[in-house]
Amino acid sequence: MQMPTRIKICGLTRPEDVDAAVAAGADAIGFVFYPQSPRHVTPGQAAALVRRLPPFVLAVGLFVNEEAARIQAILDQVPLNLLQFHGDEGPEDCARWGRPWIRAARVRPGLDLLQYAARFSGARALLLDAFVEGYGGGGHVFDWRLIPPDLPLPLILSGGLSPENVADAVRRVRPAAVDVSSGVEAGKGIKDHQRMADFVAAVRAADRD
Repeated sequence: MQMPTRIKICGLTRPEDVDAAVAAGADAIGFVFYPQSPRHVTPGQAAALVRRLPPFVLAVGLFVNEEAARIQAILDQVPLNLLQFHGDEGPEDCARWGRPWIRAARVRPGLDLLQYAARFSGARALLLDAFVEGYGGGGHVFDWRLIPPDLPLPLILSGGLSPENVADAVRRVRPAAVDVSSGVEAGKGIKDHQRMADFVAAVRAADRD
């Protein structure tokens, strides 16, 4: 039986957007601690937003090549359930915090995803995003045919997903989870509540197929 696809909505910055994402049915909420991102939140902002989450909705912290001291300071202040690494971190950098973690891979031809997954075998999942200059997927879809069928880690599909294409993505890839940010926004860091609800509904419809 097909397990329900888990849904993470990332890059939230406002209390009303967190509440709407939860109401729409998101399983996880992502908070970006990468200072160069327009969706960046401070530890104080994130701590206040995490307090709004009900039981069983995960708080995920996204980091890009962050200094260890700052990660520790954030963990001391923000009760994150899961860490997400998007930079050049090695397996030891990801695992040292004693928290569950996921590793992002920026997919392009030539990247050996089986080798990548083996290197990061301690991850709870591999998040596949589009390759762009800089970090983050830039709202672009990558070629899903580059995903090997025998990936040894659970797959989180990211990169250019939206209410318009996520049902097709779920049907074709059957990932363990999907991750959306810009595809449900009215502006950078400002979520569109209807688009979040439409995104979740589209995933659930695809799960029934």
